[in-house]
Parts: sequence; structure tokens; C-alpha cells
Amino acid sequence: WLFRVETTLNMFIYSSSFTYFFQDNAGQFFSSGHTNNWAVLVCTSRFWFNYRHVANTLSVYRSVKRLGIPDSHIVLMLADDMACNHRNPKPATVFSHKNMELNVYGDDVEVDYRGYEVTVENFLRVLTGRLPPSTPRSKRLLSDDRSNILIYLTGHGGNGFLKFQDSEEISNVELADAFEQMWQKRRYNELLFIIDTCQGASMYERFYSPNLMALASSQVGEDSLSHQPDLAIGVHLMDRYTFYLLEFLEDIHPASKTNMNDLFKVCPKSQCVSTPGHRTDLFLRDPGSVLITDFFGSVRKVEITMETINLTDPINAVNGELQKETYSYVDQLPVSEIIHQKPKQKDWHPPDGFILGLWTLILLVFFKTYGIKHLKHIF
Repeated sequence: WLFRVETTLNMFIYSSSFTYFFQDNAGQFFSSGHTNNWAVLVCTSRFWFNYRHVANTLSVYRSVKRLGIPDSHIVLMLADDMACNHRNPKPATVFSHKNMELNVYGDDVEVDYRGYEVTVENFLRVLTGRLPPSTPRSKRLLSDDRSNILIYLTGHGGNGFLKFQDSEEISNVELADAFEQMWQKRRYNELLFIIDTCQGASMYERFYSPNLMALASSQVGEDSLSHQPDLAIGVHLMDRYTFYLLEFLEDIHPASKTNMNDLFKVCPKSQCVSTPGHRTDLFLRDPGSVLITDFFGSVRKVEITMETINLTDPINAVNGELQKETYSYVDQLPVSEIIHQKPKQKDWHPPDGFILGLWTLILLVFFKTYGIKHLKHIF
């Protein structure tokens, strides 16, 4: 009799604890008030030497797709096609690391605006919804007042402006007014703005719309520096801030509890050289209660069923061999592992200064053997 009472009491305590745990997590889940997620990812630079800006954008694209935002809810704008550039030694690829292990272009990239379609006018029309009736759904931001939107920009900028295509620019005032139009037209619930460019913090100084959070790779008067030079490709592969942002996002999964305060710590000055900044005064919630997946992930649809589903079915063999699952580019090695890998032998190239050091050694041996008077015989 005492055993039954003790068992019943333990079950009651366990049930109560589970109820409180569930209520806590449910409250956190519904605290953001959003029902869908969107992302607008923009590279504003052309030409081969701006390879890193395309890689920046595709890296963020890869991360948000991995965390659940579908292509139908991503507007991807690339001002140049580096994958098909005739200078690319590995066509149909864009790498974000010098070991050339992480191809961020992948097999199923859907570019919505490319080349000369990437203009200030088209970008502002996408944000505000002022597009011609003939514009297909894939090129529209079909958000509403329950949408959380991630907007990522990268390119060349200055104090209060960002260049598009090296021929025009968008000012921080124009961007602030576009966000205000979005708010007035009930096109977002919460908005996260991230920019990786020189003097990036100047682009969010004029924002005045509510429920808006902003991050930048550099302060006013600072340059945003490149990272990962690759001699085989001949250019830098990424910018520092986005490189460390990608590394941070690799550890995030759909059920992650990591919040925005953790994102603010990405790429300190010791790594970025520039000083990343953020602005949260317009945001209504405490950043510590905002999950990373509120913007980089997607709200999952739940389907209720009364059927019994067996999750322990054995793997079926075909002709005596186990079927191998085909992996897409989102299933590659995590960046944290790739960074510490050595380059493949076929992709090896001399380290910086190797050739110069070799010639110096040859000249020293020659002077030691013959003296300087025989130097004319070299040429």
C-alpha cells in the first residue's frame, strides 16, 4: 500500500514538472508571434575581384535553407555569376574556404534576380511590394504582418550608402523609408537587417520603424576586411564578418536555443579587425529572448494524424546492398571541421612567399660559390 502511494506521488511530481517545462517552452515558441519566415539576400557587386561578395550571400543562403526556410520564401539577388565566370578554375562552383571543400553554390541554387536585374529600384520594389503584375511569385516578397524577415546585404559601401553594380547606390535614408513603408503596409512582424560592407553601421543610423533589429560588420570610418585568400582562384573567398557568421550558424539546428545576444558576439575585433555593431532600440522584445531560428530558421507546420507510424522499420536492401542516400550541398562537413583540414594534394599550391624565398636561397648559394663578379652570367 505504501509503495502504491509513493509511486502515485512520484508520477504526480513528474507530470507537474513536465507540464511546467512544456508551458515554458510553448511560451517561448509563441512569444515571437510570427507564423512564417522570409529572407532577402543581396550581393550588390559585379566583377571577378568581388568573388567574395557572391560567396558571402550564398553562404547565408545555404544556412537559411539548411535551417528550414524554403526557396519559395527566399529572394536571392546576385549581381554577377561567379560560378560560370570564364576565370573560374572550377566551373559551376563557388567556394567559401581556401581548401575548396565547401561549395556554397550547390546543386539547387535558385537565383531570383541576377546580373543587371540587381538594381536599387528592383530591390526597393521587392521590399515594398510595388512590382508589376507580370512579376512571377518567385520574384516577390509575399510576406504579411505575421512574417519574420531576414535581410542580408553585402558589397562595397561608404558613410551612409551602399553601391549597386558599381554604377548606382542606395542611401541609408532610402533604406529607412523602405522599411517604414513595409511596416505601414503590414509586410513584417519582426525584421532582422544584416550588412557586411565598409562603414556598415552608417546604414542603420536612420532607421525609425518598430520591431527592427540591425547588425553591421564595421563602424563608421572603418573598412570591412576580406578573408581567406586563395592562390588557385586568385581572389579572396569571403569577408571576415560573414565567414565567422557562417561558422557560428553551422552549430545552429532547428531546435537550438541560441539567442540574438550570442549572435552579437560573432567576430569580435580581434578576428574581424573592424568593429561589428548592432542596434536594438527599435526592437520590442529583449534580444536575449529572441532565438536565432526566429529569423534564420522557419516555423514548422505540424500535421495531426490518428494513424500509427512505425519509426523503427529496418532499412531495405536492394540486390543485397544498402541504398545510399544522395546528399545535397547542405549536408557537407561543418565549417568548423573544414577549417582545420589540410588541402588535398591535387589542390596544393605554394604558401605565400615560397617562390621569393626559393630565389633568395639560389642567389645566396651562387654568391657564396662564385662571388658577385660572376653575377652578369646569370642574365
